[in-house]
Amino acid sequence: MCGIVGYAGPKASAPSSRPVDVALQGLARLEYRGYDSAGVAVIDDDAVRVTKRAGKLANLREALAESSGSTETTGRVAIAHTRWATHGGPTDTNAHPHLGGHDHELAVVHNGIIENFATLRADLEADGFRFASETDSEAAAHLVAREMTQTGDLTEAMRRAAASLEGAFTLLAVHRDAPDTVVAARRNSPLVVGLGDGENFLGSDVAAFVDSTKEALEIGQDQVVTVTADDVRIIGFDGAEVTDAARYTIEWDAAAAQKGGYPSFMAKEIHEQAGAVADTLLGRLENGSLKLDEMDIDPSVLRSVDKIVVVACGTAANAGAVAKYAIEHWCRIPTEVELAHEFRYRDPVVTEKTLVVAISQSGETMDTLMAVRHAREQGAKVIALCNTRGSTIPRESDAALYLHVGPEIAVASTKAYLGQIAACYLLGLFLAQVRGNLYPDEIAALMSDLEQIPDQIQQVLDSSSQVERLAQDMKDATSVLFLGRHVGYPTAMEGALKLKEIAYIHAEGFAAGELKHGPIALVEEGQPVFVIVPSPNGRHSLHSKVVSNIQEVRARGARTLVIAEEGDDAVVPYADEVIRVPATRTLFAALLTVIPLQIFSCELATAKGLDVDQPRNLAKSVTVE
Repeated sequence: MCGIVGYAGPKASAPSSRPVDVALQGLARLEYRGYDSAGVAVIDDDAVRVTKRAGKLANLREALAESSGSTETTGRVAIAHTRWATHGGPTDTNAHPHLGGHDHELAVVHNGIIENFATLRADLEADGFRFASETDSEAAAHLVAREMTQTGDLTEAMRRAAASLEGAFTLLAVHRDAPDTVVAARRNSPLVVGLGDGENFLGSDVAAFVDSTKEALEIGQDQVVTVTADDVRIIGFDGAEVTDAARYTIEWDAAAAQKGGYPSFMAKEIHEQAGAVADTLLGRLENGSLKLDEMDIDPSVLRSVDKIVVVACGTAANAGAVAKYAIEHWCRIPTEVELAHEFRYRDPVVTEKTLVVAISQSGETMDTLMAVRHAREQGAKVIALCNTRGSTIPRESDAALYLHVGPEIAVASTKAYLGQIAACYLLGLFLAQVRGNLYPDEIAALMSDLEQIPDQIQQVLDSSSQVERLAQDMKDATSVLFLGRHVGYPTAMEGALKLKEIAYIHAEGFAAGELKHGPIALVEEGQPVFVIVPSPNGRHSLHSKVVSNIQEVRARGARTLVIAEEGDDAVVPYADEVIRVPATRTLFAALLTVIPLQIFSCELATAKGLDVDQPRNLAKSVTVE
């Protein structure tokens, strides 16, 4: 959730570059993660200088501008942080960095939760350390400071302190006696190194430094990294040197994390979806065979799978629900979709013949990561569907399929959702290929149709004015219902989720067949109801049943907003508005019918004057369980 930035420099070619400015620029690029306070620490004149403020980054900038000591610093290192409150409210005092040591000689920033902080705090207070905040993070600051007093080496101090911590954490520390060094430790929380020329970076996300370097280094679980302007050194919590850290090149540039003329990142990302899906599909079929990005599962194991469990949260779980329809249809393997945060707590039946599919945009979703670890402990194989190279979930899985949709800055997911669905289709077809459920020409035909989808997505985007007008007209709506069947059901769920996330109004998605089993009681005069209609060229009975559902809600006064494919005239007599999408296979319609719902949510929230990119109480990457 929180954002972390570390910097050691400046490089010789830019000696006037101030670490505090580099750190603030990094924080600005991490604002999308969601936060309620921000702060920065630098080493200057043999002292640790910390400035932090509750609220947005602008408050921190204003505070720095008022402090000549902070703005004129000539220090060589900086650490910075955007906080999403867990322990203690969003106040100046609880904001990071936190000072450690009897003389405040050290500063720490922290992502995650330290579960044994109360015990640590009691011990540290007994040792004479004074606490100023309500946070768990301050205990880590004093703990590292105490270890530094005993060892005289910041790296060893961090290693010893980290070994005493329980929970999930990324820690960055600077100390007045090591004025050119930033030391960090990682357990169950994201951290990546940016490798520069005469400068090096640390970040919870590559967005923190992508405009300065595209060369990155993965930091593994339970590792400590020491960074100076000219060197990066990694050791394990056991003290052993790490020499095999994976280096990789970031595939996108800083321009991808800018609005590019759109009013919001969400609007931009909605309109990037044709390219996002095309990039996810690109290069998957070689010599007539599908391939994943990384595969360490023997085909014989995949052929023996007797059950698939998809684990995910939120929007990713809705993509997983689409995967269930596709995989069961193509592969004939029973497929369950589990909310990751429920999975390991209900004693699930998982064996060596179970394949777990973990879906996470960030690759750091803690609930999903814990589900992955539980599944592997039970002997299951895991395939990760992820958008972030070098993140924890794909690294801890047996195989990975990357989305390649580029950075998604808005908290409410749009292009990553379509990328996840496209990846689910690829996975289903890959499994059908390995298991022999489909012939090569059948897979080729399905891939050919799937590769037409980006052009069809663009058609939907190009005809969005009708939906934009609807959103403007309905900005005062207090409740919207969504109905769908087959892959239209998870689409209805996703449409409702988007509206709740960014417009803060009541929204519910239902399986249309469930309507008369209770939810129809919600329908009253004027109630807006979106209905996602399956193709009449698919299972005809399914189409006719959904048309009947439209009639049911309209008879009770609902305003019916119908999403139907071009040429479907059967819906016209019962629809107050018909929103058209191109005709495609029934399974593939999930990539098209959700787009009007995304546009509707974005436009309605904008019309209400809300911040669609950073909705209240939400964070982009949920890195605590």
